[in-house]
Amino acid sequence: MSLRFRFLFLGTLVFSLLAAVPSSAKGGFDFLAVTGPGLKEEIQVTDEALTRDFFAFADFYEDRTDAPAEPGPGYEISRYYVQGAGPVAFDRLHYYPETGFVYYDGIAGGGSSEYDGGWYTAEPEMKAVFEKAIASQNNSTGLSAGRAESSSTPFRIQVLALITVLASLAAVLIAFSWLRKPSTR
Repeated sequence: MSLRFRFLFLGTLVFSLLAAVPSSAKGGFDFLAVTGPGLKEEIQVTDEALTRDFFAFADFYEDRTDAPAEPGPGYEISRYYVQGAGPVAFDRLHYYPETGFVYYDGIAGGGSSEYDGGWYTAEPEMKAVFEKAIASQNNSTGLSAGRAESSSTPFRIQVLALITVLASLAAVLIAFSWLRKPSTR
C-alpha cells in the first residue's frame, strides 16, 4: 500500500468516527412516566431538564440525607429509554417538590445500586422545572403524545448515524478505487 493511500484511508476513518460519535451519543432518558397528586392518569414527560441525566433530580453522590418525618405529597417517577421494540424502564424514584426530597427506589428489573432505598435533597431548581413540565403535559394529550415524541428522536439519530457511516464507507471505496487505477503514462 502506498503512503498516499494510507494517509487518505486514515483521514477518512478518523473523519467517519468523529462524524458518527456526536450523532449517536445520546445520554439521558427518553421520557419519564409520572403519577401523583393532581394527575388522573400516568403522564409521560420529555422535558430535557428532567431527562438529561441520572442526577437531574438529586446529586446522589453528595446529597444523601436522613428520612424526613413527613415528606409531603410526592410523585412516583419511572425513567425510560426507548430501545428496539419499545420503552425500557431504567429506574424509579419518588419526588417531593414541596419539601425538596427525593427517595430513590432503585434500578428497575431487579438491578441495584448504592443509591437504592436512600433519601436525598432535591436539586433546588427542580421544583419549578418539574411543576411547569407536569402542568404542560397534564394539559396536553398525555400518554400517547409523550411516547410519539420520544420514540421518533432515537430513530432520527440512528438514521443520521447510518447515513454518516455509509457516506464514509463510500468515500473510502472511491478513494481506494481511484488510487488503485494503473497510471496511463
